[in-house]
Amino acid sequence: MNDLFVDVGYKSINHYGEQLCGDHVDVVESSENSQVIVLADGLGSGVKASILSTLTSKIISTMMAEGLSLEDCVETIAATLPICSVRGVAYSTFTIVHVVENKTAEIIEFDNPQVIALRDGANYLYRRTELNIGGKKVYKSVIELKDGDVFIVMSDGCPHAGLGIKYNFGWRREDIITFMLPYVYCGYTAKTLSTILVDECNRLYGDKPGDDTTACVLKVRKREPVNILFGPPSNPDDVNRMMSLFFSKEGKHIVCGGTTSTLAAKYLDKPLITSLKFERGDVPPIAEIEGVDLVTEGVITVNKVVEYAKDALKDNEQYEKWSFGKDGASLICRLLFEEATDINFFVGRAVNPAHQNPDLPINFNIKMNLVEELSKSLRQMGKKVKVSYF
Repeated sequence: MNDLFVDVGYKSINHYGEQLCGDHVDVVESSENSQVIVLADGLGSGVKASILSTLTSKIISTMMAEGLSLEDCVETIAATLPICSVRGVAYSTFTIVHVVENKTAEIIEFDNPQVIALRDGANYLYRRTELNIGGKKVYKSVIELKDGDVFIVMSDGCPHAGLGIKYNFGWRREDIITFMLPYVYCGYTAKTLSTILVDECNRLYGDKPGDDTTACVLKVRKREPVNILFGPPSNPDDVNRMMSLFFSKEGKHIVCGGTTSTLAAKYLDKPLITSLKFERGDVPPIAEIEGVDLVTEGVITVNKVVEYAKDALKDNEQYEKWSFGKDGASLICRLLFEEATDINFFVGRAVNPAHQNPDLPINFNIKMNLVEELSKSLRQMGKKVKVSYF
């Protein structure tokens, strides 16, 4: 396994007045370090377009993840898509990015705007080979990945933004590159970059998009492991083993929970420095232990992180709260969502006597559910997650 990681994030907005988006993005893992990303744009907008794009992306991503050829995928789509009764055609454009072992990207484009590749602070001109598959003109490119590379995959709603409103001929490709370059190297995640681009498109449309608009960003970066210790082990004799495994892992270390942080401080033979400063009313204060990157309260803080994680996967509306906040939940979010690529959970199964009060909305099952929900959300973000119980 090489030390590169491909972060994938996307955002869509619907054609003004439509309930469903005619664009669809699918991300499927074909192996541990390989994935297939498909952005499909169905003909027109609304329900029909949504069906066309969803079918197209699902068929291509599933077939390619299973190792079938591009020719088989295109032929299957042609035979499967329902024909529009008005236009008499079954039509969906698509862009495929097949990331292989985090080393190379195979880009296949059919009638979507050309993928933007940014490398070393500038537009990267890559070779495109024209193919004819089933009567369709398809372009294929193979690019060796490099740390810092960014790929922007778009539906035609992006370059059409502002057409006839802000610009006579829409938002040109060169203008999109100029707009995105300053943001690309600010440390933003792929999800945030896609949100920035789509939000700007929405602004150019005057908040009334004339087309379904989707941006999918792939950002190549070095792997960054982060380790989380949450709760003491069910058997007190396992404390040293749990701590030893946790602190021996490379990367940053987060300790969640009052009892857990006390045990960690004792293991490290360092003082636990607590604080009474509330950065937010609904999140308890953080603490400090020398040798630990972040020390927070347990269940209440992690519950807030789960809330932010679910939002980040949808509309990302709470981004500004956690991206600038100094409370424990916000600090965990920045480490997990923006920095981490590989996340290791060390979860203790001990029952906290303080949580057994029937008047409290906290119990052992809630703690376990939080770990499961957070792990699920992080995996949906494309993170590699491992959970170990003690």
